[in-house]
Amino acid sequence: MLPSSLLKTALRDAVRRPWQTGLMILGVALGVAVVIAIDLANTSANRAFTLSAEAITGKTTHQIVGASSLGVPLELYRQVRVEWGYRLSAPVVEVLGLAPELDHQPLRILGVDAIAEAPFRNYFGGQSSLNVDLTDFYTQPNAILIGPSLAENYQLEIGDGFNLQINDRIETLTVAGILQPADEGQRRALDNLVLMDVGNAQKLLTRTDYLTRIDLILSEAEVRALAERLPGGVRLQPATAQAETVAQLTAAFQLNLTALSLLALVVGMFLIYNTIMFSVVQRRREFGILRSLGVTEPQLFALILFEAGVVALIGGALGIGLGWLLGQGAVRLVTQTINDLYYVLSVREAPLEALTVLKGLGLGLAASLLAAAAPALEAATVPPVTMTQRSSFEDRARQIVPWLGVIGLTFCAAGVLLLFITNSLITAFSGLFLIVIGLALSVPHATHLLMQLITPLLKRTVGVLGGLAARTVIKAISRTSVAIAALMVAVSVTIGVSVMIASFRSTVINWLDLTLVADIYISAPVVGGNQNTITLSPEVKTQVAAVPGVGAVETIRSVQVESDTGPVSLVVADSQSRRSAGLYRYAAGEPEQIWAAMNTEDAVLVSEPFAFRNNLPPQGGALTLTTDSGPRTFQVIGVYYDYASDQGRVLISRALYEKYWADREISGVAVYAAQGADVTQLAEALRGALSGTALQVQVNRALREQALVVFDRTFAITDALRILAVIVAFIGVLSALMALQLERARELATLQALGLTTGQLWRLTFLETGLMGLAAGLFSLPTGYVLALVLVYVINLRSFGWTIEMQIDWEVFAQAVAVSVLAAVLAAIYPMRRLLQTSVAAALRQE
Repeated sequence: MLPSSLLKTALRDAVRRPWQTGLMILGVALGVAVVIAIDLANTSANRAFTLSAEAITGKTTHQIVGASSLGVPLELYRQVRVEWGYRLSAPVVEVLGLAPELDHQPLRILGVDAIAEAPFRNYFGGQSSLNVDLTDFYTQPNAILIGPSLAENYQLEIGDGFNLQINDRIETLTVAGILQPADEGQRRALDNLVLMDVGNAQKLLTRTDYLTRIDLILSEAEVRALAERLPGGVRLQPATAQAETVAQLTAAFQLNLTALSLLALVVGMFLIYNTIMFSVVQRRREFGILRSLGVTEPQLFALILFEAGVVALIGGALGIGLGWLLGQGAVRLVTQTINDLYYVLSVREAPLEALTVLKGLGLGLAASLLAAAAPALEAATVPPVTMTQRSSFEDRARQIVPWLGVIGLTFCAAGVLLLFITNSLITAFSGLFLIVIGLALSVPHATHLLMQLITPLLKRTVGVLGGLAARTVIKAISRTSVAIAALMVAVSVTIGVSVMIASFRSTVINWLDLTLVADIYISAPVVGGNQNTITLSPEVKTQVAAVPGVGAVETIRSVQVESDTGPVSLVVADSQSRRSAGLYRYAAGEPEQIWAAMNTEDAVLVSEPFAFRNNLPPQGGALTLTTDSGPRTFQVIGVYYDYASDQGRVLISRALYEKYWADREISGVAVYAAQGADVTQLAEALRGALSGTALQVQVNRALREQALVVFDRTFAITDALRILAVIVAFIGVLSALMALQLERARELATLQALGLTTGQLWRLTFLETGLMGLAAGLFSLPTGYVLALVLVYVINLRSFGWTIEMQIDWEVFAQAVAVSVLAAVLAAIYPMRRLLQTSVAAALRQE
């Protein structure tokens, strides 16, 4: 327990240095805020998905699902329930659509049998209730039941109707009732979920003979018995299987965001270290006296950690509020990305949970105590006599600078080792953080060498002030190097992430140029980034081909089928077309042999992410897919580049697909204009021919631009995190310079007394800070390049399985140096103005 007298000294010091204390609190607050914002976004998205999944599955233990997008034959449900006696069974049809009149809200229609529903979901009884009779629900076509949130948000009442885009059609739905949920969780789950009678839902999908699945409540014995009786083409799976598979889609995306959010906290640690170190240096005489009066080493160590802990708790408390505010924007960005790339998600609110608060506070406190440990140890272990000498601390700091470089290189080596010992993404991020910390630890030694190297040049070009500025940076190496390291880390991450994004974007553009070769593309709106749910009528191809000006038409089919590795996105291509053969670039395999084998063998191609995630060799592997007649093994004859899905896809020929699956529908149409036809006029003609449908007709250029818009939107939150990290680093530089200027008040006053003008003082200050910024910028170049290499060739590959062609934009590196110098120079303005407001006589009298 610390004596109250010691606690009072800590309080007096904090009051005496309000700006330094305030900046440290702000640094902690921003670091904690970023962590909380990303955690809030991730947990809100996960919670919304969990609620949605629970609303759909209810008390279901198992599900019977089909081998293809057609689903499960309706006759099988009759057989399961009536002939085999599984009474706890319910038919389900799921339909995804977009409601243009409801802000293009994605809606999931759950087609159910109200009578069979009772044991599974309590929407029709129990604690939930309706404010209308169910007669309209059964008798009216396209009648739906909606949740109260949807009704309130769009002023929908019973009897109102709105349009829904479903595949290539536009259907009008009528509100027959408004559900009254039993609890808040169920209320939120109904944000984008509406109920429909199963028969009406089948008509809506134009599949009256099929169900999406059959829900079941089974005992372990019943599971084994039923699995043995099921015919080929369907399978029995746990009810949680699909939800777990879908949840895994965003795992790498969310982990990447979390790792990037921790960066701001790491940069904040430099700020905390610098401020605590300044406090120790400023109070070394006081600490020496306290030690002489009997204060023990553990007490002094605990006092400094106590100060850091208090600051961390105050900063953490502020960070909670700021994190909640940032989290609201982060939720929108994360939700938009998930909807663009993965699945339909509706997040109406982002409440702050206790676990998120504890995580933010815990990380902030841990980072603060860790950053304060070295200065505290320094203050506690130095002999009292040495402590009272002004130069003692910097002398010790300069002695350990080379050792810090050695430790830094050791950290880098350990980080590189971690990158390659396993394929774990978490291990890769750990290795990356070790490399960053290692390079940061090397900054003091590198700064010392750089200043010694450029001092002669500065003396010749700038004069005495140039040499004095460089010597000042070296003289206060314990403080200046930390500020340089903080700025270097933030700017290097900006370089690394910018290079990664630019390389990724360039790779995607090259891929789009290769694959988007048709003049016009026709498709239905994609809901939740999942093209596997899109189904067009085969007649669309005939309608399109009949339009004057159309030279050729090709189709594509995207479906989800089951396999021995889980759900698989299957892409059905016209392997007879020479145009189709040119759409693919292969990561492995001979193109001519591959495309020939597609037409003659039971063979498939797999995309690069699919091969990576399932450990498939480039050639010679095998993949078992569940066809309509049961499981069938296909030979993997090649791997192709594909940036449309980070989960991977399997490419199969149309002839082979139709051999094993009954599905004859299509998902999209590619149109090649006849020679001499005007593409813009042809697109208008096609829109006229397809009017009254939900089909989108896009020319090549528009589709390419839309793909890049989605790409840029995906990285919007990454840009925001980078900016926040730079802001924290700027605060760190400002804090360091303010501390340095206050410490040098007597020295600068002496220079003024000796005749140095105010203008020369400004020049000296800007030279010092400019040198610090220049050092940070120069050190950030190799660090940023290393980060880019790791992000492109390790993190990206393990996260998403894509090969990215690294592109170096030297303008980014030049901007990094300019930003570093500018940030450092700007940070010097306020401390210098404050210092100049102090009279020379007063500064000279300071002890």
